Amino acid sequence: MTRSVDQVNAALYDVRRMPYGLARSTAAAAEVERVEAEGPDGARAYALFVLVESFVWGGEVTKAYLPFTKMLRWWDEHPEHFDAEDAHSLFWSFKWMVGHLMEFPTVPAAQIERTLDDMARRYALAGNGTNAVELERFEWARERGAADVEDAYRAWVATPRDEYSQCEACEPGDRAAYLFETGRHEEGIRLLEQVLQGSPSCATEPGDMLSHLQLAYVEVGDAEAAARTHRRGLRHLDTGVSMTGPKGRHVEFLARTGNASRALRLLGEHQAFLTETDSPGDRLGFLTSVSVATGVLRAEHADAPLALRDVPATTVAELDDWARREAAGLAGAFDARNGTRAASERLRAAWSHGSRSLPVDLSVLSAVPEPPAGAPSGRAVGGAGAADDTATSSPAGATPPPPGDATGTVLGSAASHSAHGTEHGTEHRTEHPGDVTADPVDAEGLLALADDVADEDPVHAAQLLRRASALLESAGHLDRAGFALAEAAQLAAVEGDDEGAAAAFVHALALVRAGGIAPRFVGPVVRAYARLEAGRGDVTGALAQLQRTLDDLDAAGSAVAEQVPRAADLVERDAAADEKERRDLRDTRARLLATAGELDAAATLAEAVAEEFARAGQVGDAAHAFWLAGRSRCEAGADAEAVDLLESAMEGFAIVHDRDARTLVANELVATLRRLGREQDAAAVGAGLSG
Repeated sequence: MTRSVDQVNAALYDVRRMPYGLARSTAAAAEVERVEAEGPDGARAYALFVLVESFVWGGEVTKAYLPFTKMLRWWDEHPEHFDAEDAHSLFWSFKWMVGHLMEFPTVPAAQIERTLDDMARRYALAGNGTNAVELERFEWARERGAADVEDAYRAWVATPRDEYSQCEACEPGDRAAYLFETGRHEEGIRLLEQVLQGSPSCATEPGDMLSHLQLAYVEVGDAEAAARTHRRGLRHLDTGVSMTGPKGRHVEFLARTGNASRALRLLGEHQAFLTETDSPGDRLGFLTSVSVATGVLRAEHADAPLALRDVPATTVAELDDWARREAAGLAGAFDARNGTRAASERLRAAWSHGSRSLPVDLSVLSAVPEPPAGAPSGRAVGGAGAADDTATSSPAGATPPPPGDATGTVLGSAASHSAHGTEHGTEHRTEHPGDVTADPVDAEGLLALADDVADEDPVHAAQLLRRASALLESAGHLDRAGFALAEAAQLAAVEGDDEGAAAAFVHALALVRAGGIAPRFVGPVVRAYARLEAGRGDVTGALAQLQRTLDDLDAAGSAVAEQVPRAADLVERDAAADEKERRDLRDTRARLLATAGELDAAATLAEAVAEEFARAGQVGDAAHAFWLAGRSRCEAGADAEAVDLLESAMEGFAIVHDRDARTLVANELVATLRRLGREQDAAAVGAGLSG
């Protein structure tokens, strides 16, 4: 039975709600195939557009040309089957095609110019505005380094905006990028500062413009603005689409501002872009930023070791040599296509001005000092088990935690933990923080103010919490001091100060344990610390902290039987809470093992924990654990063993109605099935998601 247009549109709407990736593209392709075979004709244009969109933003740009060509032919042959939205989608996707043709040096210049001319002709015939056409003419002139590029830029900017213009969040970033490229930093800064006051947002913004702006501040010597912009930019890198350029610029920024260890860590996290990106143009951009960074770092860190998977380089110096060769080769390929030396000249210019640096202090928390004079049991805080409370860093990548576990706080507001020790005093809050000119000097006031400013100024909030922690520790309130410091550490971690956060977490754990907190309340702090160390790459210290907490939970359970009898319901409640925390800690242990490369152990433990979660009714957590187990099997090369685990994860996410997570797992399942040669099963996964 042929579906109606409304039924097909509803299915395509469901596809468009999916995160970009293999699963969405597979689902979209299944819809196109069905519509082409069964109809209705009135849904074909929309189905083709959804497939084009899925390929473009899902990292398979080259596959978008065929459905785009089909959509264009369908328009020429049957314009009656295009409603107003279909027509808009066709002309909008024209911009993607023209722009992406430039990103592939194997596409001849003549083809790009023919496509651009065809775009201009079709826009004129349809009576569309010309802003989008002028933008593409400018971008092509810029790509080739044409003599009239400035005229093309001014023509684009002067052309009135219309319904096919870049979105209002993207256009200022595109303009500023050119201004920065041509040395007009002050003009570009003014433009972006004004735009950012309005909180622009789209798939790539404000992350893209912030990544440019941070480097512009380096050029003009504004360290404070550079730090502020860098921190803000970090929060906008995970958008669901490839952010290759911004991520590369953040690596460059860190290298040029004296933050070598952070630069190498971020490079390790995004190292896949060294060899594989959505297009050669994207790869050239990333390699340009990286080679600027390695050129700067080489002066003092030439022999610094690197752990790279697919690049024949083990030190900064070796990576610098490799990245420059690769970037120069790509630039040469673009020059050959363009008939100019523009790409190579841009690369050399980047290497030249990249040597200009500006020291930028990105620390949020300085090293945690010795406890204040007079603090009771000051040495006991770092006593038993202190040898385990150390950690080192590495630029290697890490296995991410389940999305639901990556919260912005450790246990909520530090002030809320007075329930563990109400004798420490009642909470005091400043009624009108804006009426004071200086921070409070007492712990309660500092905690209250930190809570008030956390959203707008997390750096200040972290520093307030740290000061409150020091005062509480001095007064002997070790449990509250520890929780306050843990909150500070979490804020510092979110703001990119991994070193300060790690030291603060270790001290916070020593404090809460010395304060006599039950192990199940220590667990969330340990897990927050583990997430940080997973990102830093060396999980030894986190594994030790985690095992210690598991041992403490076991010891606490054994001690219950020896205590004075309590009400059965209280005993049962505490035992259930301990078991839940034990499951969470074991799940975190599996993730740390995966980060450490112990993939078989990680997969085995994750599968066992998934079953424990399922028996406890924690279906969402079980799905995340099955996902980890499946991913670990894939990374170990055991694709056949991963299939059932990934399918279990998908089933769990379906039960809890977590559509996005289910689709992300489906992306991995589709890729796994394709590697196994099970193309029909892979297609069925996509079709099942859109059904």
